[in-house]
Amino acid sequence: MTSIKAEKREISGKKVKNLRNEGKIPAIIYGAGESGLMLQISERDFEKVFKQAGESTLVEVEIGNEKRNVLIHDVSLDPIKDRPMHVDFLQVRMDKLIKATVELLFDGESPAVKLGGILVKVLREIEVEALPKDLPHQIKVDISKLVNLGDKLTIADLKLPSGVKIHADMEEVLILVEAPRSEEELKAEEAAAGVGIESIEVLTKKEKVAAALEEGEPRPEKSGREEKSDSKEETK
Repeated sequence: MTSIKAEKREISGKKVKNLRNEGKIPAIIYGAGESGLMLQISERDFEKVFKQAGESTLVEVEIGNEKRNVLIHDVSLDPIKDRPMHVDFLQVRMDKLIKATVELLFDGESPAVKLGGILVKVLREIEVEALPKDLPHQIKVDISKLVNLGDKLTIADLKLPSGVKIHADMEEVLILVEAPRSEEELKAEEAAAGVGIESIEVLTKKEKVAAALEEGEPRPEKSGREEKSDSKEETK
């Protein structure tokens, strides 16, 4: 099991900025009887663990001599630097089934693509249920089974690890191969898109008012600036 060391944290609010300057991230553990234990962890260590475990693999958090089994439940990222700013750990019971979202890994080569087909990934992740120790990091999807144009793979085609279940429509499509589009089809789509844009009706403010009056709606009130503008037009 992947593990990460953590220390109990006393500071909160704007003061955590000092932690980040020291290469540490504020974190919290909750769930399974824990209401909210504030921690601080190494940013470098966390990035390694997150790359290995993601949000669906069990992680062991070491706090001194104490160990907690958790999932990485949520990661707040800096929108500019794309660095982790805060981490939520969800503590779990090892004897209780839990649900988690697992990434789909599309593996292999599709003969249909070699024929010119276009690979369309409909789903990139899927929700599963399992005991914490059985949760997979990824689920492989063998796309070598896509032999002909129009072929598809559904949830029913997945090979799930032992102890893992999916509560979903087994016929839901994961990935499919579309036939390549001809130049005529592409031109027709572009023309249709152009017509859609040209058909958008742009009304001026006066036209909108006139249309509203025709429909029996009350005339909208004018602002002081609009009243002055109208009075100038009337005196011209």
